[in-house]
Amino acid sequence: MAVETAMAEGLSPVMAFALVGGIGVGAQWLAWRLRMPAIVLMLGAGLVIGPLLGLFDPGRDIGPLMQPMISIAVAIILFEGGLTLNFHHLRSAAEGVRRLVVVGAPLGWLLSTLALRYVAGLSWEASLVFGGIMIVTGPTVIAPLLRQARLPRRPAQLLHWEAIVNDPIGALAAVLAFEMILVMRATETMGDAVLDLVLGISLATALGIAGGWGVVRAFRRELVP
Repeated sequence: MAVETAMAEGLSPVMAFALVGGIGVGAQWLAWRLRMPAIVLMLGAGLVIGPLLGLFDPGRDIGPLMQPMISIAVAIILFEGGLTLNFHHLRSAAEGVRRLVVVGAPLGWLLSTLALRYVAGLSWEASLVFGGIMIVTGPTVIAPLLRQARLPRRPAQLLHWEAIVNDPIGALAAVLAFEMILVMRATETMGDAVLDLVLGISLATALGIAGGWGVVRAFRRELVP
Protein backbone atom coordinates (compact mmCIF):
# COMPACT_ATOMS: atom_id res chain seq x y z
CA MET A 1 0.00 0.00 0.00
CA ALA A 2 2.84 2.38 0.88
CA VAL A 3 4.56 1.62 -2.42
CA GLU A 4 1.36 2.24 -4.37
CA THR A 5 0.82 5.52 -2.50
CA ALA A 6 4.38 6.64 -3.23
CA MET A 7 4.01 5.78 -6.91
CA ALA A 8 0.72 7.68 -7.06
CA GLU A 9 2.34 10.75 -5.48
CA GLY A 10 5.26 10.55 -7.88
CA LEU A 11 8.91 11.47 -7.58
CA SER A 12 10.42 14.80 -6.67
CA PRO A 13 12.16 16.56 -9.57
CA VAL A 14 15.57 15.77 -8.05
CA MET A 15 14.74 12.07 -7.71
CA ALA A 16 13.27 12.01 -11.22
CA PHE A 17 16.45 13.47 -12.73
CA ALA A 18 18.57 11.07 -10.68
CA LEU A 19 16.50 8.09 -11.86
CA VAL A 20 16.67 9.10 -15.53
CA GLY A 21 20.39 9.85 -15.31
CA GLY A 22 21.15 6.56 -13.57
CA ILE A 23 19.09 4.55 -16.04
CA GLY A 24 20.72 6.34 -18.97
CA VAL A 25 24.26 5.75 -17.71
CA GLY A 26 23.43 2.14 -16.91
CA ALA A 27 21.98 1.55 -20.37
CA GLN A 28 25.04 3.15 -21.96
CA TRP A 29 27.41 0.94 -19.95
CA LEU A 30 25.39 -2.21 -20.65
CA ALA A 31 25.32 -1.40 -24.36
CA TRP A 32 29.11 -1.04 -24.29
CA ARG A 33 29.50 -4.41 -22.57
CA LEU A 34 27.05 -6.18 -24.88
CA ARG A 35 28.32 -4.37 -28.01
CA MET A 36 24.84 -3.13 -28.85
CA PRO A 37 23.61 0.31 -29.99
CA ALA A 38 22.99 2.33 -26.83
CA ILE A 39 19.83 3.88 -28.27
CA VAL A 40 18.14 0.45 -28.32
CA LEU A 41 18.69 -0.18 -24.60
CA MET A 42 17.81 3.41 -23.71
CA LEU A 43 14.49 3.13 -25.53
CA GLY A 44 13.78 -0.17 -23.80
CA ALA A 45 14.67 1.25 -20.38
CA GLY A 46 12.46 4.27 -21.00
CA LEU A 47 9.50 2.05 -21.87
CA VAL A 48 10.05 -0.07 -18.76
CA ILE A 49 10.29 2.74 -16.18
CA GLY A 50 7.63 4.79 -17.94
CA PRO A 51 4.54 3.18 -19.48
CA LEU A 52 5.14 -0.36 -18.14
CA LEU A 53 6.00 0.20 -14.47
CA GLY A 54 4.85 3.79 -14.05
CA LEU A 55 7.93 4.74 -12.02
CA PHE A 56 8.47 7.91 -14.03
CA ASP A 57 5.79 10.16 -15.49
CA PRO A 58 7.20 13.44 -16.89
CA GLY A 59 3.94 15.34 -16.51
CA ARG A 60 3.59 14.21 -12.91
CA ASP A 61 7.20 14.24 -11.72
CA ILE A 62 8.80 17.26 -13.38
CA GLY A 63 5.65 19.20 -14.28
CA PRO A 64 6.38 22.68 -15.69
CA LEU A 65 9.99 21.73 -16.43
CA MET A 66 8.92 19.19 -19.05
CA GLN A 67 8.19 21.55 -21.97
CA PRO A 68 11.42 23.61 -21.78
CA MET A 69 13.45 20.42 -21.33
CA ILE A 70 11.82 18.87 -24.40
CA SER A 71 12.59 22.02 -26.41
CA ILE A 72 16.24 22.02 -25.31
CA ALA A 73 16.61 18.28 -25.95
CA VAL A 74 15.08 18.54 -29.43
CA ALA A 75 17.37 21.46 -30.29
CA ILE A 76 20.44 19.52 -29.14
CA ILE A 77 19.44 16.34 -30.98
CA LEU A 78 18.54 18.15 -34.20
CA PHE A 79 21.46 20.54 -34.46
CA GLU A 80 24.39 18.95 -32.60
CA GLY A 81 25.40 17.27 -35.84
CA GLY A 82 26.16 20.70 -37.26
CA LEU A 83 28.89 21.13 -34.65
CA THR A 84 30.78 18.17 -36.12
CA LEU A 85 30.55 19.26 -39.76
CA ASN A 86 33.72 18.54 -41.71
CA PHE A 87 33.31 19.71 -45.28
CA HIS A 88 36.53 18.00 -46.32
CA HIS A 89 34.91 14.64 -45.56
CA LEU A 90 31.66 15.75 -47.18
CA ARG A 91 33.26 16.27 -50.60
CA SER A 92 33.70 12.54 -51.21
CA ALA A 93 29.99 11.89 -50.62
CA ALA A 94 28.54 15.22 -51.76
CA GLU A 95 26.66 13.93 -54.82
CA GLY A 96 25.01 11.05 -52.98
CA VAL A 97 24.08 13.26 -50.03
CA ARG A 98 22.60 15.84 -52.42
CA ARG A 99 20.38 13.19 -53.98
CA LEU A 100 19.29 11.89 -50.58
CA VAL A 101 18.35 15.39 -49.46
CA VAL A 102 16.86 16.84 -52.67
CA VAL A 103 15.01 13.69 -53.75
CA GLY A 104 14.88 11.51 -50.65
CA ALA A 105 13.54 14.07 -48.17
CA PRO A 106 10.50 15.23 -50.21
CA LEU A 107 9.79 11.65 -51.29
CA GLY A 108 10.00 10.45 -47.70
CA TRP A 109 7.66 13.25 -46.60
CA LEU A 110 5.15 12.35 -49.31
CA LEU A 111 5.20 8.59 -48.67
CA SER A 112 5.06 9.02 -44.89
CA THR A 113 2.11 11.39 -45.23
CA LEU A 114 0.22 8.97 -47.48
CA ALA A 115 0.95 6.03 -45.18
CA LEU A 116 -0.24 7.94 -42.11
CA ARG A 117 -3.38 9.07 -43.94
CA TYR A 118 -4.47 5.80 -45.55
CA VAL A 119 -2.90 3.19 -43.26
CA ALA A 120 -3.02 4.83 -39.83
CA GLY A 121 -6.20 6.76 -40.63
CA LEU A 122 -4.96 10.17 -39.43
CA SER A 123 -6.30 13.42 -40.80
CA TRP A 124 -4.46 15.17 -43.63
CA GLU A 125 -3.27 17.88 -41.22
CA ALA A 126 -1.79 15.42 -38.72
CA SER A 127 -0.35 13.29 -41.53
CA LEU A 128 1.50 16.27 -43.03
CA VAL A 129 3.04 17.23 -39.68
CA PHE A 130 4.07 13.72 -38.67
CA GLY A 131 5.24 13.01 -42.22
CA GLY A 132 7.69 15.89 -41.89
CA ILE A 133 8.93 14.53 -38.58
CA MET A 134 9.50 11.12 -40.18
CA ILE A 135 12.16 12.67 -42.44
CA VAL A 136 14.42 13.12 -39.42
CA THR A 137 16.92 10.33 -38.79
CA GLY A 138 19.46 12.09 -36.59
CA PRO A 139 23.21 11.55 -36.12
CA THR A 140 22.56 10.87 -32.44
CA VAL A 141 20.75 7.69 -33.47
CA ILE A 142 22.58 6.87 -36.69
CA ALA A 143 26.16 7.21 -35.37
CA PRO A 144 26.01 4.36 -32.81
CA LEU A 145 24.16 2.15 -35.29
CA LEU A 146 26.86 2.77 -37.90
CA ARG A 147 29.57 1.92 -35.38
CA GLN A 148 27.88 -1.40 -34.69
CA ALA A 149 27.07 -2.20 -38.33
CA ARG A 150 30.64 -1.50 -39.55
CA LEU A 151 29.54 -0.63 -43.06
CA PRO A 152 32.01 0.20 -45.84
CA ARG A 153 33.29 3.76 -45.77
CA ARG A 154 31.17 5.25 -48.58
CA PRO A 155 27.68 4.05 -47.49
CA ALA A 156 28.56 4.88 -43.88
CA GLN A 157 29.49 8.44 -44.90
CA LEU A 158 26.32 8.79 -46.95
CA LEU A 159 24.11 7.75 -44.05
CA HIS A 160 26.04 9.89 -41.57
CA TRP A 161 25.82 13.07 -43.65
CA GLU A 162 22.22 12.40 -44.67
CA ALA A 163 21.31 12.23 -40.98
CA ILE A 164 23.08 15.53 -40.23
CA VAL A 165 21.64 17.46 -43.18
CA ASN A 166 18.12 16.03 -43.07
CA ASP A 167 17.61 16.79 -39.36
CA PRO A 168 16.87 20.52 -39.73
CA ILE A 169 15.05 19.88 -43.03
CA GLY A 170 12.64 17.45 -41.35
CA ALA A 171 12.10 19.79 -38.42
CA LEU A 172 11.44 22.73 -40.73
CA ALA A 173 9.06 20.64 -42.84
CA ALA A 174 7.03 19.67 -39.78
CA VAL A 175 6.97 23.25 -38.45
CA LEU A 176 6.06 24.61 -41.89
CA ALA A 177 3.18 22.15 -42.23
CA PHE A 178 1.94 23.00 -38.73
CA GLU A 179 2.14 26.75 -39.37
CA MET A 180 0.30 26.32 -42.67
CA ILE A 181 -2.51 24.55 -40.86
CA LEU A 182 -2.73 27.27 -38.19
CA VAL A 183 -2.68 30.10 -40.74
CA MET A 184 -5.31 28.45 -42.97
CA ARG A 185 -7.60 27.96 -39.97
CA ALA A 186 -7.14 31.55 -38.79
CA THR A 187 -7.75 33.26 -42.15
CA GLU A 188 -10.87 33.32 -44.26
CA THR A 189 -9.41 32.94 -47.76
CA MET A 190 -6.56 30.95 -49.28
CA GLY A 191 -4.97 34.17 -50.60
CA ASP A 192 -4.75 35.62 -47.09
CA ALA A 193 -3.28 32.37 -45.79
CA VAL A 194 -0.59 32.28 -48.49
CA LEU A 195 0.25 35.96 -47.94
CA ASP A 196 0.57 35.53 -44.17
CA LEU A 197 2.70 32.43 -44.66
CA VAL A 198 5.04 34.10 -47.17
CA LEU A 199 5.45 37.16 -44.95
CA GLY A 200 6.20 35.00 -41.92
CA ILE A 201 8.75 32.85 -43.76
CA SER A 202 10.42 35.93 -45.29
CA LEU A 203 10.69 37.69 -41.94
CA ALA A 204 12.03 34.58 -40.19
CA THR A 205 14.58 34.02 -42.97
CA ALA A 206 15.77 37.63 -42.82
CA LEU A 207 16.10 37.55 -39.04
CA GLY A 208 17.95 34.22 -39.19
CA ILE A 209 20.43 35.48 -41.79
CA ALA A 210 20.97 38.74 -39.89
CA GLY A 211 21.48 36.88 -36.62
CA GLY A 212 23.94 34.43 -38.17
CA TRP A 213 25.87 37.24 -39.85
CA GLY A 214 26.04 39.13 -36.54
CA VAL A 215 27.38 36.10 -34.67
CA VAL A 216 30.06 35.47 -37.31
CA ARG A 217 31.14 39.11 -37.27
CA ALA A 218 31.27 39.14 -33.49
CA PHE A 219 33.55 36.09 -33.38
CA ARG A 220 35.80 37.37 -36.17
CA ARG A 221 36.23 40.74 -34.44
CA GLU A 222 36.85 38.96 -31.11
CA LEU A 223 33.92 40.74 -29.49
CA VAL A 224 32.90 37.59 -27.62
CA PRO A 225 35.11 35.28 -25.52
